[in-house]
Amino acid sequence: MRIASWNVNSIRARLEHVKRWLAATQPDVLLLQELKGTEFPAEDFRPLGYESAAVTQKTYNGVAILSRLPLETLATALPGDETDTHARYLEVRTGSLRVVDVYMPNGNPVDGPKFAYKLAWMKRIQQRMAEWIAAGEAVVIGGDFNVIPEEIDCHKPEAWLKDALFQPEVRALYREFLAAGYTDAFRTLHPGETGQYTFWDYFRDNYQKNRGIRIDHFLLSPAAAPRLKDCTIDGAPRAEEKPSDHTPIVLELA
Repeated sequence: MRIASWNVNSIRARLEHVKRWLAATQPDVLLLQELKGTEFPAEDFRPLGYESAAVTQKTYNGVAILSRLPLETLATALPGDETDTHARYLEVRTGSLRVVDVYMPNGNPVDGPKFAYKLAWMKRIQQRMAEWIAAGEAVVIGGDFNVIPEEIDCHKPEAWLKDALFQPEVRALYREFLAAGYTDAFRTLHPGETGQYTFWDYFRDNYQKNRGIRIDHFLLSPAAAPRLKDCTIDGAPRAEEKPSDHTPIVLELA
């Protein structure tokens, strides 16, 4: 079973990119983030064999899951804060798995309420993750975490010291996810490997010079981790004309 995740930075702007990539790679499931619009083009993906579920928001955020397998929506918002209206979370059951699509808050600037929201959001999902472990659920959590876990996950660590994505509190929470029993699929299979990134900003030829960061991840619960076969980053879409600043990450499970 192949599950991919891709922050497309506007589904309207990148619809043809996604359709081409799906036709070429044919994952069983694709998680999308940062849709940036109230309308999700579900009909465009049916001819390719994908049904979909989406949570949308005008201009900002938005997540969707496409699947070639039967798809049951379980939750469209992260529990724990009824005042949170951001479209950042989608939980489905497909292919015997609970699959969770996340677009975690960016958190910048660090000295403001957006950073507090980021930490609170991470603690809320941490509670859900603990519940899934307690229930013995096979869970795959994928998406744009907006977390640079370690120095190895960015080209120039000193450039990110004041950024929310690299703050000690954020990285500590991510490590707590792993300490609780979740597996970082990519890093588990590529320990110590440098230069592996999922995001490059649009400035200063950063993609061409591979000056990026790894912030798109797959975490597997203890019940799902034994099925891990492969996890790779597909950099090709980032080289296309008018690309997203992210590129897909692809998980393969037995």
